[in-house]
Amino acid sequence: MYLYSLTLQQATGVVCATNGNFVGGKTQEIVVARGKTLDLIRPDDAGKIQTLHSVDVFGAIRSLAQFRLTGSQKDYVVVGSDSGRIVILEYSKDRNCFDKVHQETFGKSGCRRIVPGQYLAVDPKGRAVMIAACEKQKLVYVLNRDTVARLTISSPLEAHKSHTITYSITGVDCGFDNPIFAAIELDYSEADQDPTGKAALYAQKHLTFYELDLGLNHVSRKWTEPIDNGANLLVTVPGGGDGPSGVLVCAENFVIYKNQGHPDVRAVIPRRADLPHRPRCPHCLCGNAPPQVHVLLPPSD
Repeated sequence: MYLYSLTLQQATGVVCATNGNFVGGKTQEIVVARGKTLDLIRPDDAGKIQTLHSVDVFGAIRSLAQFRLTGSQKDYVVVGSDSGRIVILEYSKDRNCFDKVHQETFGKSGCRRIVPGQYLAVDPKGRAVMIAACEKQKLVYVLNRDTVARLTISSPLEAHKSHTITYSITGVDCGFDNPIFAAIELDYSEADQDPTGKAALYAQKHLTFYELDLGLNHVSRKWTEPIDNGANLLVTVPGGGDGPSGVLVCAENFVIYKNQGHPDVRAVIPRRADLPHRPRCPHCLCGNAPPQVHVLLPPSD
């Protein structure tokens, strides 16, 4: 007996989305995740959104990413969900459905903070994919082809770091050098052992680069540097022969360009002049407007 749970009205809120060429040809499509529904949509000539395919995955989709193998004619979709598995899908134009190319189990089911699936990052050249959890765990899979040009995926390579919270990850465009992934991390080991709460006030976020050595089949921490505590998102900058590589760190009120061996370049996000000024908290370093729950600082000399 097989039981299905379906709703009469489809969810409309978009959780995550990614664009690419999934059908083939020169058109561009968008894969949209609405809770447990995966939609393939495309704008038509009239400017309206056309749904090519919609499927219920009977689970919670947490992240989406697309990649293309070198020499391939269309893109694949990587899905991170609450199933504890990484799933790679390919759209079949003839059958009008998503075919499951590969499925790898790495953890328990459910949206757990130490089970990967919340964050996905793909190497711009389609050679590897990193899937990370909110805390501690990061796994890297190497993508390749077999003798009959079918997609293959390697065993997971661990890049774990305990007592670390992850805020964002992305793949760094470094041409055809070893794949590099960037992550915004916060180490809370000292704050977890301090009952007074003072260490939590001075916890610092870091930008960390992870390098996948394709020859040794190993992931290592290549570079780390403190960044602003308001950082929350990473954006890849084109590299190789198309740009300077590196990442854009999106923080509160400004964007910072960072790359190993390059000085930081900071740009302020424009704001409207008629916006009211938000007062800062005069009692502590929380940055909130009063009244709030404050941690009083010792008086200065």
